[in-house]
Amino acid sequence: MIRRALAVLLTLAAPVWAQQGSLLEPELDLDMADPDLGTEETVEQDQAAVAEGAVLRGLDKVSGALSDLEMTAGEAQRFGRLEVTLGECRYPVGNPSGDAYAYLVIRYGAEPEPVFQGWMIASSPALNALDHARYDVWLLRCITS
Repeated sequence: MIRRALAVLLTLAAPVWAQQGSLLEPELDLDMADPDLGTEETVEQDQAAVAEGAVLRGLDKVSGALSDLEMTAGEAQRFGRLEVTLGECRYPVGNPSGDAYAYLVIRYGAEPEPVFQGWMIASSPALNALDHARYDVWLLRCITS
């Protein structure tokens, strides 16, 4: 009986302890912040340039066929039963060969709702990926002049 009462008491007290924070976790001291963060150099590195187009790769999982799609902004191309539309491709200003990200709209067949709509990142294709049983599409890089 005492064990049961103790278990109930601990269960009820757990949210209170969680709100107060762990005794093992140190609190952040905001006065110790790095004064170099937020300089012009850091801001310039975070800026992105808009590219003329993008190179995408598509995989048909059934046949194993790979296809590269070179697209310009605003263009739509077919890949199997998919229609892929490139909205925009961006890349870091200081590093054109760096991490690209593109806004894509992908429709399947005659369905009105897209199966994918959003930003895809070249270095992390699984972060925001097309979820389709037959096809995979991912961004390789932006096309720059």
